[in-house]
Amino acid sequence: MDKLIPVASVKAGDEQNVVSDVFMYTNQVVNLFFVTLDATANSWVLVDAGMPKSAEKIKKEAEERYGKGTKPEAIILTHGHFDHVGGVEELASEWDVPVYAHSLEMPYLTGRQDYPEPDPTVDKGLVAKMSPKLFPNEAINLGQKVQSLPEDGSVPFMPEWKWVHTPGHTPGHVSLFRDRDRFLIAGDAFVTVKQESLVKVTMQKLEIHGPPKYLTMDFQAAWDSVRVLNELNPSIAVTGHGKPMEGSQLTENLQKLVDEFETIAMPDRS
Repeated sequence: MDKLIPVASVKAGDEQNVVSDVFMYTNQVVNLFFVTLDATANSWVLVDAGMPKSAEKIKKEAEERYGKGTKPEAIILTHGHFDHVGGVEELASEWDVPVYAHSLEMPYLTGRQDYPEPDPTVDKGLVAKMSPKLFPNEAINLGQKVQSLPEDGSVPFMPEWKWVHTPGHTPGHVSLFRDRDRFLIAGDAFVTVKQESLVKVTMQKLEIHGPPKYLTMDFQAAWDSVRVLNELNPSIAVTGHGKPMEGSQLTENLQKLVDEFETIAMPDRS
């Protein structure tokens, strides 16, 4: 978790206002999100915290958007994998803000349990093959900084949003959904790039896929989670990896993923 991981894409460093109050920043190969709560008060929340060694980059992005010395109301984690928590220990300490995640992620965020090691046999893609050497699986320890999300599905400081338990990739993976415009922050419940392929990760080819296979713990649960998200009928989705997808393209592709999950998203060990 302390080393710089040498992977990147053509979207690395990109910034995009997906909608007026959701700003996406691509940190190497993973997306994180600045959600504005009150523009006049520069009130905002950070969703996920990027790759290892990313804290300074994230702080710079925040200050460019919200002003020098800014800090969020909180940090919300979709899950605890290395590429979503890379900057969280430093950021939570420096900003002195709470971190929220699902209760089932707590062992991995408080130093009690490591994730399983990446599985290189799940796919023929080069990223999958290299994953045990490249990607850490160790737990981080946020101590008292991390709290469980409320059981009622509400998201602290984000009154329009609800969290949806979407296990499979990890036991406590969550996605965030806003009913008003059916906006979905899916995390890694599904992604819009074939994350196992070095060429597709590098070029960021837009296509729907299940969660990154090499770190997915329960594929049947992941399939069930995709069904849950499909039933929400999102109009626009941003994911942990890949570009935003919206409208009929999202509707058709998400239904395709539900229908063809075994072919698209299950391990390919042939």
